[in-house]
Amino acid sequence: MALQYYYPLLILLAPLAAALLTALPGGWVGRKIYRIGVLAHVVAFGLAVWVLHEVAAPGHGAVRLPLFPFPWSGLVEFELSIDRLAAVMMTLITGIGGLIYLYSVRYMQQERGRARFHTLLALAVFVLLCMVSSANLLMLFIFWQLLSWLLSLLAYNYSHWPTMKGAFRTFTILRLGDGVFLAGIILAYGLYGTLDFDPLFRRAAENPITFSLFGPDSGIDIDAATVVTLLVFIGAMSKSAQFPLHLWLPDSLYAPTPVHALLHAGIINAGGFLLNRLAPLYGLSPVTLHLVFAVGLITALLGASMMLTQNDIKKTLGYSTIGQMGYMIMECGLGAFALAVFHLIAHGLFKATIFLNCGNVIHAARLDPRLPPPKIPESEPGELTDFSLLTWLTGFATTLILPLIILLAAHGVLNITFRDSQGVVIFLFFSWVTSSQAILTLYRLHAVASRKVAALMLLTLLLVVSTYLLAAEAFTYFLYPAPGQVTAYFRAASLPAGLFDGLVAATALSVILGWTFLYAKSHGRSLRMPEWVGGLQVRFYLFFMNRLYIDVLLLRLGRSFGRAARGLNRSRLFAPLLALVALALVLPAAGPAANLSARTLALFIAAALMLPLFPLHGVYIAALTRLPGYGPMFLALMLPVGGYVGMVTLLPGLPPEFLGGVGRLAMVGALYGSLKAMVQERPDRLSAYGGLSLYSILWWYLSVIGRATPQAAVYAGSVALVTVGLFYAFHRLKARYGDLGPNGIGGLARPMPRFAALLGLLVMAAVGLPPFGLFSGFAEMLLNPSVAPSVATLPGAMPVILFTWFAASWYLFRMMQSLLFGPHRPDILYEDLRASEVVTFVIVLGVLIGLGLAPRGFFDADVLKNGYYAAMEFKPWNP
Repeated sequence: MALQYYYPLLILLAPLAAALLTALPGGWVGRKIYRIGVLAHVVAFGLAVWVLHEVAAPGHGAVRLPLFPFPWSGLVEFELSIDRLAAVMMTLITGIGGLIYLYSVRYMQQERGRARFHTLLALAVFVLLCMVSSANLLMLFIFWQLLSWLLSLLAYNYSHWPTMKGAFRTFTILRLGDGVFLAGIILAYGLYGTLDFDPLFRRAAENPITFSLFGPDSGIDIDAATVVTLLVFIGAMSKSAQFPLHLWLPDSLYAPTPVHALLHAGIINAGGFLLNRLAPLYGLSPVTLHLVFAVGLITALLGASMMLTQNDIKKTLGYSTIGQMGYMIMECGLGAFALAVFHLIAHGLFKATIFLNCGNVIHAARLDPRLPPPKIPESEPGELTDFSLLTWLTGFATTLILPLIILLAAHGVLNITFRDSQGVVIFLFFSWVTSSQAILTLYRLHAVASRKVAALMLLTLLLVVSTYLLAAEAFTYFLYPAPGQVTAYFRAASLPAGLFDGLVAATALSVILGWTFLYAKSHGRSLRMPEWVGGLQVRFYLFFMNRLYIDVLLLRLGRSFGRAARGLNRSRLFAPLLALVALALVLPAAGPAANLSARTLALFIAAALMLPLFPLHGVYIAALTRLPGYGPMFLALMLPVGGYVGMVTLLPGLPPEFLGGVGRLAMVGALYGSLKAMVQERPDRLSAYGGLSLYSILWWYLSVIGRATPQAAVYAGSVALVTVGLFYAFHRLKARYGDLGPNGIGGLARPMPRFAALLGLLVMAAVGLPPFGLFSGFAEMLLNPSVAPSVATLPGAMPVILFTWFAASWYLFRMMQSLLFGPHRPDILYEDLRASEVVTFVIVLGVLIGLGLAPRGFFDADVLKNGYYAAMEFKPWNP
């Protein structure tokens, strides 16, 4: 492809360049750098508009741009695919991102860490652009979870404890959603054999697959598309703050206002974008669409209710966003995918504006103690005499009678053939609810003449309904031009007639009650209610004000789990009893093991001691936690390498039954290592048990596939390097500040910025984020064509593997927070890393990135094995 066709890449590269420029050392950063960053976003926006014009032109399709000349491990190709949906999202992201970046230049000019803030802000825009233009599901997921990491880092004031707590909860909940999302990707690849969007949709539609949920004899069969879409939807729920995964959003409100402008205007819309990107797959599963509708409805109701009880401006806006995201997900669940895109665009523009204005109000209140002004007492109910019967009848008619007339006439107005579906009802239902919300606020204009208020009500209804009909006509045909595609979505999402009519009737009743209440209040009257209704109102108010008491419930559950885990950790019987359970699970492999030679068994035990396998992990744990000096770092690298090389020679001769027992041991070891690591207070023991859990996944993979692969080599080497890097970081801290014990040192981010940045990158590699080798090895192992089908149809292995992955993220992120953002010690003289120490970190991180990006031919097992044996001049062991 000619070079001129690659100009859409500048849309991505412009914000990336802005991020790199602002990340330069302090002497290079000045006002000109930020102006260049603003210019980069303006360029990205202009090109996004041009690309939108190009893909929307008649006869033009999606723009596809290959990024790498070779496919990633033979699974997917890294390329951009900019279709109409991606072009619309890129225009929205660059436009809002550019405005927020420009606003932040002056808003953050007196803040510490300004350069870091602008770097992360531009990186978030870059990651969002890459995500919406991804050509396959795996590439989308890579940037999806990078966004999770950036969201947890964008919280600015790390000296503020609620901010730290909010950042930790944000990462935890988003990581939980990412793990379930990854399970959906693994299942989709195992069932359909591809992750590219168009082939995936085509194969899912042409080859419906049904499999047994709990084994062939369970008798519980489920459609594969339903399971895949449900798992992916949980990932969307976490990003778009759907109940009950909404808790991270209110806790992140201590971040700077520009962060929330970008978050509420763009990032939180990711769930709606994801459902639209996979709309052909969701259209195959009415069950999932009904569940999506139910979750969106519950979230909309709870979000709006909690919003009404808040007394803080940012919290009010935050819960408003939760409610609006519930509306967006509801629209997807009803098959109105195009309406959801219109909703997220309108909400994004609105929330970006209102949060930036919120920043102005907060900034002014800090500078002027007289702001905000004293609250003006509310008028007495009897003063609302201008709220006449004409106004009330007009509002009543415009929110009840006219929508019914428009609904009946819409069949002849719209060109979209929804006659046999709920399509028209869906669009008109949302226009009805939106106009009712707007009109019900107009009673406050009691000082205006009644005729003007009535005219304003009619104008509001006309504006809202025409806007929704425009969305129905324009957005639907623009995003889904294929004949019959939208009709199929609406039919798949159709609710039972009685249920849908009940929802409409309940909404109508709430509108009638609202107008009745307003009319009574305007004439100084009050509705007579039983005493228990008043008490119930107070209880509901407290219930919503305290966020449904979910925080209390989670706190109690967390404490109970922590006490139980610490009790098991202190118990001397826990490990032996678990070992007995594990041995009972491997008894079926005892027969094949008896047929192996003594030398083979001895070599296998030696490999299990070096490459830790439960319950033979004691040597590895002791070597890493009891030896002084650089010994743990040397052994953390050499022991797993030696164990892996030994397994390369043994695997071809081990019987499948024996390997099955090894796989069951590995699953027990993954759980044991994860639980032990989560309750450790010393970083060295945490890293050692974390290594045990991660190596257990490797053992499971080797037992399933029965041979060494490049993916396994990359994964094993990455875990070893990550462990070495973490132990080196702990060693440098111990050399400076002594053995201060658990929680003895903290707050290192400001006095040790180089150490903080390098440790953050190392933890990023350790929790399995791209582009580091641990993620690529982990993902490629699970997506291996020989492994993915077994993972997809084996309900026991996938939860354990994903729990281990989530647990590693949880305890490593917690450790990083404790070291970097804990309280300062005034009695300590802090000292940052020297140049020689920085080089060591850079080498480790560079090799990890190389393992993640290098072609897998460099790690081919046969090449490595043949070269190794030729050098040692002996033949492989054949038992």
